[in-house]
Amino acid sequence: MKEILKLAFALMVFATVACVALAFVYASTEERIAENQSAKLNAALMDIFGKDAVFESIDGFSGPDGDTVKFGTAYAAKSGGALAGIALNASDQGFNDTITALVGVDAGGRIAGVRILQNTDTPGLGANASSAAYFVDKPANTKTFYDQFTGMEADGNIKVTNDGGKIEAITAATITSRAVSRVVNSAGIAGRNWLAGSGAALKKEAE
Repeated sequence: MKEILKLAFALMVFATVACVALAFVYASTEERIAENQSAKLNAALMDIFGKDAVFESIDGFSGPDGDTVKFGTAYAAKSGGALAGIALNASDQGFNDTITALVGVDAGGRIAGVRILQNTDTPGLGANASSAAYFVDKPANTKTFYDQFTGMEADGNIKVTNDGGKIEAITAATITSRAVSRVVNSAGIAGRNWLAGSGAALKKEAE
């Protein structure tokens, strides 16, 4: 009986120590992940609107009703004191999991740039949507998949060529290409609508 109690006590102590250790590792890892995500987001914002731009989060931003694309935090981008556009954190289902992108819409209603923040689709295929080394304009190799969106009108017609649009899909990864295009298209519409409404008022205040 004593041996059983000793064994039970030893197991309890071991389990307690293991739980405390796991909690400590999780807490430190969670903090590091949050820091990395924040750094990635800040880098993406400056890639799209420039290093001199400043960003203000927009409270209560929401996209079109019934859309499969989900919106996170949105940011008003300002440069030289003037409204330069809006950046939207948006996501939709890809091939494996959710794809999240930061989509910039400039003050003129065009896509200012796109950066993929999260993409776990198949390496060598769908993962190329976020790759800076995958080019759609071979053999020139100057335009990545996400570069294609820059300069396009945010008019609701951003689609892959298979669907009548102008976006070249990634080879053997049409599902991923369509998902990113949906995200950019919906974010473009939402951003353009905001710029025409609340953004216009903000621009007038700055003037």
